[in-house]
Amino acid sequence: MKRPNVLVILADDLGYSDLGVFGGEIDTPNLDRLAGRGTRMSSFYVTPRCSPSRAALLTGRHPHSVGIGILTGDDRPRGYVGSLSASAPTLAERLGAEGYATCLSGKWHLSSDTATPNETWPTRRGFNEFYGILPGCGSYYQPRLMSGEESVPSEVFQGDYYFTDDISAYASDFIERAHTQGTPFFLYLAHTAPHWPLHAREKDIAKYRQRFAAGWDRLRQERFERQQELSLHSAAELSPRDPEVPAWEDAPEHEWEIERMATYAAQVEVMDRGIGGVIHTLERLGQLDDTLILFSSDNGACAEPLPPTSAGKKFNPEICPPETRDGVTVAVGNNPSITPGPEESYASYGRAWANVSNTPFRLYKRWVHEGGISSSFIASWPAGGVNGGEISTHPGHLVDIVPTVMDAIGGASDGPGVSLLEQWRNPSAESDLDERPLFWEHIGNAAVRRGTWKLVRENDSPWELYDISADRGETVDRSAAEPELVQELTALWHDWARSNGVIPWDAVLADYRQRGIPEGQAAG
Repeated sequence: MKRPNVLVILADDLGYSDLGVFGGEIDTPNLDRLAGRGTRMSSFYVTPRCSPSRAALLTGRHPHSVGIGILTGDDRPRGYVGSLSASAPTLAERLGAEGYATCLSGKWHLSSDTATPNETWPTRRGFNEFYGILPGCGSYYQPRLMSGEESVPSEVFQGDYYFTDDISAYASDFIERAHTQGTPFFLYLAHTAPHWPLHAREKDIAKYRQRFAAGWDRLRQERFERQQELSLHSAAELSPRDPEVPAWEDAPEHEWEIERMATYAAQVEVMDRGIGGVIHTLERLGQLDDTLILFSSDNGACAEPLPPTSAGKKFNPEICPPETRDGVTVAVGNNPSITPGPEESYASYGRAWANVSNTPFRLYKRWVHEGGISSSFIASWPAGGVNGGEISTHPGHLVDIVPTVMDAIGGASDGPGVSLLEQWRNPSAESDLDERPLFWEHIGNAAVRRGTWKLVRENDSPWELYDISADRGETVDRSAAEPELVQELTALWHDWARSNGVIPWDAVLADYRQRGIPEGQAAG
């Protein structure tokens, strides 16, 4: 079999139900089409945060074991290094050794030092080409853009510049060049969309204002009903609205809230439009069927409030601060006259809309309940037998991507993951992989899933136990009824944590306190 090209597309903070083929009302025709010629996974798991997911995706290792236990802060000597360890090769390094041209277009977010070129930058970790940003996020109109290891001059940002469009166009150009050279390629298209700040053009926002005027309660219910029609999950009932979220009819500032979600939706649609351009390029070059295309988000929807209300309460975005250029802060987010969308705004869409994005699950990015770690996932490779528009209900994890890609090209890999190719080729077939344990830890939040059972806790709260086969919404805690199973899974999780270098969160916090770092800043 001809070795396939490999295209991995990663969205940033996209909720499980945002795509049309996962129940959403946002226009995503290109990803919907990709799902129609591939396989969707309804139980694909990621980590609950940006950097750890990228580490797991690129190395096939659990993130703690390769230096990314939280984000990209260097917390040595007691904490994580915050940069991707050289101890495990990246997928780009593996495929480069197999003769592939390699490119990252988009976001890296795996280096603690983004000021000085060093061995943790993508150009030193297997990528022949890098065009994008090193940190976690920033302005969509004036990003801290790099080409290779050089900053891109500000003249690039004139006119109708928009980051999502730019990295999509670069991705298509890379495919063209690889095709001309007759070289198989690995393209990692790592979007920042729809991560805050809510930046989108007015022409893309306008179409969504009326669509979200019904409010979060009705839209969440409608998404759930569409998911049931699609047979996407085992939640028999929609989990209750987040207790911190008011009913839509009682919520203040409806116009402001609609604007937030409309801007978020515009960011998703523009991302989909760019992906459509990449797919069109592959199709025009006759490469679409011979390309293994994978799509996922890095974590569940984000509930972080920036700013808390349209009245402009001050906020402190600790990981991705507003851009300052020539001494002028251009994204302040605390001006009551500025709504989301333009460069001078710096907002997120908040907890209520994140609750909609994660339908039907509980909680969000940073947590390891289903809302934080469940992602929409699409795999397409018609020439390799991955087609047909089917749904696989088998569980998968980001650590499986490296072994799956290496299996597809006929190469070898190691690590805790497994190849998912046969599950994608035959989604309805039984798989003994369903019983393998899957693990998570992030800032004290912990979980293990084995078979249909999932043990999960929020930081230092008691363990909860759920039968995921009947209760993906995690609404009925079975821990009291199954104490022996809780004990068994707890021991299993602790064994995994020790073997993967997980640092207890209380020890991390004690170190932060000793160094005078606020807990909120430490957690990001």
